Amino acid sequence: MISIVAGTFNILHEGHKRLIEKAFEVGDEVIVGLTTDAMASGMRKDSVPFYIRRRELKAYLDKMDKPWEILEISDMYGPREIVDAADIIVVSEETADNADELNRDRAARGVRPLKVIVLPIVNAFDNTKISSTWIMNGEYSRDGRGDAIRISVGSRNILKIEAVRTIMERVFGSVIIIPADVESGVPAQPKEMETRTGAINRAVAALGNSDLSIGIEAGVFQTEDGLYDFQYCAVLDKKGGITIGVGPGFRYPDEVAELISEGMTVGDAMHKLYGDKKLGKKQGAVGLLSKGLLDRKTLTELSIIAAMIPRMDSF
Repeated sequence: MISIVAGTFNILHEGHKRLIEKAFEVGDEVIVGLTTDAMASGMRKDSVPFYIRRRELKAYLDKMDKPWEILEISDMYGPREIVDAADIIVVSEETADNADELNRDRAARGVRPLKVIVLPIVNAFDNTKISSTWIMNGEYSRDGRGDAIRISVGSRNILKIEAVRTIMERVFGSVIIIPADVESGVPAQPKEMETRTGAINRAVAALGNSDLSIGIEAGVFQTEDGLYDFQYCAVLDKKGGITIGVGPGFRYPDEVAELISEGMTVGDAMHKLYGDKKLGKKQGAVGLLSKGLLDRKTLTELSIIAAMIPRMDSF
């Protein structure tokens, strides 16, 4: 028996996990449909890039003891040549109508209907439906807790926010990540130690009533052999203690460096040379330049770890 479960899985939360676990319970093989970036962005204002959602989903599925595959889907029907082989679909009360539509489509094509298993909605601490949107807005943690450690991030950049979530969950377990739209106080393209200053300014501006705040800033540094990118992270606590970390750097190609020296930002230079307007939301300049060997989220995570090292003995 093949079971199927699907979603955007913007933030893989307890509701998603119950659906997936049920699919593994009732199926001998499991297909997990994951929406494309285009489909996800059409359904919600802020969506986590596909490669991050897929990576997180894979890490969770790797713990399962039955065969599975992640299927990229661009509509609710998925690739019919694969989905038609499924026997069971697991959905929530909220998406039960989608299963009915799938079965109507299958009936029209002479394909046997899916057995539909509907699970109840999973609630957060406040008895409202647990939601990726509210998790991303900083209302509660991934597991729906409202009493977890509160960590503000001085940015609305999804890559930075999800990098903080990834590392801080490893450190603290359950965390509430609160995005804060603050100013860095440095130029749009920071250079040299403006980068460090920008990270600190973001952390200070974002703290509010949180337990910790984090500022992250990437900047360019001129060295004897070329122009490098380094990313600084500042972590501030309620007592005013601040720790700084910097991630590994990489050297920009000469043609990128030349445009930056003429006054362009890295993003503008990369767009002019490579034509991709959404580098910041995808894998960043480093992802494009390294041909996917390294992405901006991973690079950001390393700077956060570096900033947390002086604090680790206190946890």
